[in-house]
Formats: sequence, C-alpha cells, structure tokens
Amino acid sequence: MNKSKTRIILACLLFFFSAKNGFSQTERPNIIFILTDDQRWDALGFAGNDIIQTPEMDRLAEQGIYFENAFVTTPICAASRASLLTGLYERTHGYTFGQGDIKQVYMDESYPEILRENGYYTGFFGKFGVNYPEFGNLFDEGDSYDRNGKFKDRRGYFYKTIDQDTVHLTRYTGHQAIEFIENSPKEKPFMLSLSFSAPHAHDPAPLQYFWDEEYDTIYQNITIPDPKLGDEKYFLEQPEYVRTGENRTRWHWRYETSEKYQHSVKGYYRMISQVDAEIGKIRKALEEKGIADNTVIILMGDNGYFLGERQLAGKWLMYDNSLRVPLIVFDPRKEGGVRTPEYALNIDVPYTILDFAGIKTPKTWQGESLISSKLGRRKDFLFEHLWQVAIIAPSEAMRTHQWKYFRYINDPSHEELYDLSEDPLEVTNLASNPNFQSILKKMRKKMEKKSKMFLKAKKG
Repeated sequence: MNKSKTRIILACLLFFFSAKNGFSQTERPNIIFILTDDQRWDALGFAGNDIIQTPEMDRLAEQGIYFENAFVTTPICAASRASLLTGLYERTHGYTFGQGDIKQVYMDESYPEILRENGYYTGFFGKFGVNYPEFGNLFDEGDSYDRNGKFKDRRGYFYKTIDQDTVHLTRYTGHQAIEFIENSPKEKPFMLSLSFSAPHAHDPAPLQYFWDEEYDTIYQNITIPDPKLGDEKYFLEQPEYVRTGENRTRWHWRYETSEKYQHSVKGYYRMISQVDAEIGKIRKALEEKGIADNTVIILMGDNGYFLGERQLAGKWLMYDNSLRVPLIVFDPRKEGGVRTPEYALNIDVPYTILDFAGIKTPKTWQGESLISSKLGRRKDFLFEHLWQVAIIAPSEAMRTHQWKYFRYINDPSHEELYDLSEDPLEVTNLASNPNFQSILKKMRKKMEKKSKMFLKAKKG
C-alpha cells in the first residue's frame, strides 16, 4: 500500500475515533519545536550566565520545565538532527555526514510523518540538516535552507529577503514562523518545527560570526572572562589526533588571540540574543491569534560547543562542552516554574512531541517522554560520534550519575574516566589509576553492551 492511501485510511480512522469519543482535533495543543544551532547549555541567562541577554528564553524557562541536565546523544548537527527526527541513536539510524540519504524506513516513523498522519498541520522552516529527498512531502509547509557557503563574508547569513530587503537568516526564519502561525487552518492543531542557523559560525568567513547591526552595541562594553581550562596544559593532555584535528583548527580561527576570543564570544552571544528576540515576536503572534494558551513550546540546542576550553573549538568530542545543551518544555496549560535535574536527551524530544499530541509512539523509538511520570528512571546513557573522517576522531562514551567513561574508536587504548561528582569539569582522568580499574572495566562493559543493543536495532 502506498503512503498516500495509508494517510487517507489513517485520516478516516482518526475522524471516526474523534467523532465517536466527542474529541475535537482543536482540543489538542499546537506544538512549536525551536532548535538552535551550536547553542551550548550555559549560553542562556536562566542557566546562570550573567552576561548573555536572553529574556524570552528565560521567560520560557521560568514558565515551563527547565532541564538542568540535557544532552545530545551525538555532538554533531547531522546525526543529532536525525536522532531528533527519528527518536533513535546514531548507531541505530546510521545517519551522519558522508552517509548519503537517511533511510526511508526510519523517516516513515519520524515525528513529522506521524503527526501529519494523525491530523496535525505541519510546517518546517530553517536548517533541516539531514539529506532526505522527500523533504518536500514531509510537511504541509516546508522550506529548508542554511547559511550560504558560496559567500565568505556576511552574505553567508544575509542573502534571504523580506519585501525585497535582504535580512539576516534569523529574522527570515522568525518571519516565516509568524506567517505560518497567522495562516494556519483553524480546524486543525499545528506542529511547527523551527531550526535557526544561529548561532553557528559562518565557517568560510574570516570574521566567523554575523548579526544584525541593531545588536552591534550589545556586550560592547563587556570583557568576556577567559574560558575555564583555557591553559595550554589542558590542550597538551589531548591525544595527538585531537591536538592536530578540527577542534584545534577552529580554535585558531576563533579564539587564538584575545581579540579573536572577544569578537567570537560576543558575536556568538549576539546571535543568540537575536534568536531570543524572534522568540518574543513568535509568542506575540500566538497571543494576537488567541492561541497562546494552547500552544506548547519546546526549545533545544542541536549540540554543545567549545568556547575555547582546553584551547579547542567546535564540538564532536565526549566532554560535556560538546554534549550538554539547553532544553525547555513550556506548556501554558500547566503550572510551570520547574527546574529538574533529571537527565534528558535529544531522542526524548520526538517522544515528548507525540505525547503532547496524544499519539502513541513507535515501539522502535529509544527515548522517553519528558512529561511522563516515569521520567527519572534513566540511570545511564550512551554518547557516540561515529563519523569516520580524518580531521575528527570518532569516539563513544557511557555516562551514569557519577561516572563518565569514553574512548576513541580508532584508538581504543586511549581511555578516559571521570568521577563527575568530584570532578564536573572532567579534569582528572582516572583511567590509569589502579584504584579505579574495576569501575573502568564496569563502565567499558556497560558501554559495549548498550552499543551492541542499539546496533542490533538497526534496519536495512
């Protein structure tokens, strides 16, 4: 049976079920999922950053659920975004850079596919970040775009237009979101996925970070403190393939001198503040249409980010700088103001979206709902970066409440073990300490067991 016939049958069944139970589709909440690009967990005022200005994100956190310990399972955009779509670990869906298209068998059970089949009006605007030839059929409205790599200057971010005026991509994505909200059909709930390209650096450009001129003066009279673990000794402790890899190359681009460091971190913060302003405009559009009280908003970063720690840049590694992200779930129908220390992962987001929509999740999904009473049962989880490329060493890790263990896939003899309860900055590697060999072996075995389980779930 082809997909169009399947959708018709499912729609008819949904209509029958709704009519029989007196349940209107419009009683289900609208859902907006906002994804930022390279926003690390503490690039947020609510997280305790007293420099960055993010009043709208802070307001969402104050009114909703703020996850203090949110992580991505893979610290790179392509694989992380595939996990956000499919609810699966990278080892299962098998998608990252250089792997061709994501397999249809996984996209058939992606959250936008399921929502659309179950009566939601769906939209996507911004950086899709996953090679998928059927993108045009995945959403009722969709526009996939990212920074323009043809330009090695500000035009990488300034090439889209509104009313014939060239605007920053952040403004363009916000504009598309507001138009979608204003024109969405009243007879259906909607699911809007927004994927901002900011605050990702424009890699081909010497200046790296670009923002609207109205943000020129923000942070202007502030000196950004030096990064923690910025001393050279932390860099020299890295294996040779990390010291000569892309993390170091991009450190030279962004942080090598104090001038570069100040420009880059301020630029990074300015771009986040600009996304924050668009969130305010989007919430205002919801209020003006009279649907703010029935619209759930989820905000997350697609991966973590080094801001000069260990004299590195980018992401990709198994330290928390790469892995930890902001995550907020705001439901206007519920009392907010909740800060939870429970672990949350990117693979939990699609599960949570379907839970809000009242839709059963596929049995194959590997996350859990962030609004479930069962939240908090997760005792350990896997990290992985499986892309085999010369400039970034692939690696894998296992984390529990107390311990983190990781190794490099092509050099398994190099292992790192950290007691997070005593060493949250991951400074003292205990892997060679004879007093911790039993823990090292236990964590290694736990990681290998879970890795095999997720690999076994792979299809096709």
